[in-house]
Amino acid sequence: MKQKMIRHPYSTFSSFLKEHNNILKESLIALLICACGDLVAGIVLGRMDIFLETFPGLLVIIPGAIGMRGNIFGSFASRLSTALHIGIIDPKFNRSEELINNIFSSFVLTLFLSLFLAIIAKVICVIFGFPSMDIVDFILISLIAGVISIVIMLPVTMFISFRSFERGWDPDNVTTPLVAAVGDLFTLPAIVVALFIISALKSVVYLELIVFIIVIPLVLFSFVYCYNYSEENKVIIKQSTPVLLVCSVLGVSAGGILNSSLETLLTNPTLLTLVPLFSGESGGLVSILSARLSSGIHSGLIEPLKRPEGESVHNFAIILLLALIMYPFIGILAESSSVFLNIVGIGFDKIILISSIAGFILIPIMLILVYYISIVSYDNGYDSDNILIPISTSITDAISSLILISVSLIITCLLYTSPSPRERQKS
Repeated sequence: MKQKMIRHPYSTFSSFLKEHNNILKESLIALLICACGDLVAGIVLGRMDIFLETFPGLLVIIPGAIGMRGNIFGSFASRLSTALHIGIIDPKFNRSEELINNIFSSFVLTLFLSLFLAIIAKVICVIFGFPSMDIVDFILISLIAGVISIVIMLPVTMFISFRSFERGWDPDNVTTPLVAAVGDLFTLPAIVVALFIISALKSVVYLELIVFIIVIPLVLFSFVYCYNYSEENKVIIKQSTPVLLVCSVLGVSAGGILNSSLETLLTNPTLLTLVPLFSGESGGLVSILSARLSSGIHSGLIEPLKRPEGESVHNFAIILLLALIMYPFIGILAESSSVFLNIVGIGFDKIILISSIAGFILIPIMLILVYYISIVSYDNGYDSDNILIPISTSITDAISSLILISVSLIITCLLYTSPSPRERQKS
């Protein structure tokens, strides 16, 4: 009778690190770069209090806009990586039908989803009674920011995809998180530029309305034209649009959660800085897991079983280990930015506690959700490049906002002691 070999736990952990050393290093570097982009986004958001008050309801659209860039261009990068590996596209920016179709569809999806995002944001504001700007402002801000981000994101996404391929980096660990980081970095500045453009349009009588009347038919026409442009575009639009519409609703829901706690966020700028950091790193972790599970299932390394086993569990362990490093780290980044900018923070102990607890609540939930989403999408024959990452990261955005705000309110209520009666009398 064979005896089971019992490994010492430290030996097991050591062998795990050795086996997955490259994956952990590549992923950690990508996540650290993401954190830098998310920090810039967080600092910009933390300084946007005047805009958030001047343009009521703006916070509702921000998480959806950030998520949409990552979803559309993350899928674009994933399709490029697939095409590069099977030799359909040459990694030298040479003109090809495959590349043109992907660029065109990403461009049109950004415009169409920006329009939809604005409408949903206004509907959410009306339903929940949030103060909000009018629908014309919502739509034009969203579309202008979308166009600005397209100009930046298209070439950057191609550069990252081609460079990753040439250097032999695993796109599952590197490309998607980096593209998401670039989206996080430029979305908020694009929205700020859009706000200035809207203010300029308002200075001329009826000019904003005229631009609105011209732009809406153009967006709808471009969507229909792209759908009929080629069979490949039709597949991309057909598979991506329903998923991205759902993602937009989830993103705006996350914005609604943040907007409901706007007063708390405005009085604690460090928390406002933490929001993009937490959402971005959570999305990065989930996108790495989604890409690895999808690749594993399609390559046969992972069996789509009802209960995760083997390689799936290894991937879970990788994500948990990365989470243990990243969540305390982004708390430190958020508070450090407040210290650097001479903004009153809430303290390193509290912000690290908030970030870590919220992250350790979120990640186990997302491990299970992403695993079963990947199995369902595979069993139903959906292209994971167009579906798995957008759905997973959008669900993460919505749940992460809810968890982060809830934990923030609990921690700040428990650890911020109210002044004593004697202190009140002195004041």
